[in-house]
Amino acid sequence: MSMKKSLFSTRSLVQGAIIAAVYVALTLSNAMFSYGMVQIRIAEALTILPLFTPAAIPGIFIGCLVANILSPSPNIIDIIFGSLTSLFAGSLTYQLGKMLADKMKEIPKFLIAIIPPILLNALIVGAYVQMLWYPSVPMYLVMISVGIGQVIACYGLGGILYFTLKKTKIDKLM
Repeated sequence: MSMKKSLFSTRSLVQGAIIAAVYVALTLSNAMFSYGMVQIRIAEALTILPLFTPAAIPGIFIGCLVANILSPSPNIIDIIFGSLTSLFAGSLTYQLGKMLADKMKEIPKFLIAIIPPILLNALIVGAYVQMLWYPSVPMYLVMISVGIGQVIACYGLGGILYFTLKKTKIDKLM
């Protein structure tokens, strides 16, 4: 099934909407840790979902967009670039997953495919978070801080989610 066809089916729209709602709920329920220089946005664990369904790409994008709009200190730069970073990272994760599907065992595939959300958020989100809210802190420190939070969310929590979903064989249903 191609990405283009599958994104517009009722099933994919519902999956994307659920993913968006879960992303927003996780982000807002943990707002203290979801925003700022030191952030572990638990919802970023969902960035592994493009490995299971392309519907996760718009779901994560919309979830991030809404979560950033509802941020304790909303900023148009964060709303636009944070959300677009999630969209781009989700697309890359999906593409990497497809490329690696038959070439690697599950653990290395997961470890490689989840790099885009970590790297892009560390670099892009870290850069504008520093410029907007922490100009006195060196940019590389903010990028490292955001990157560490992403590693915890994506590899730690995302890994648990990934291997739980693989164990349930849910990927065969999507």
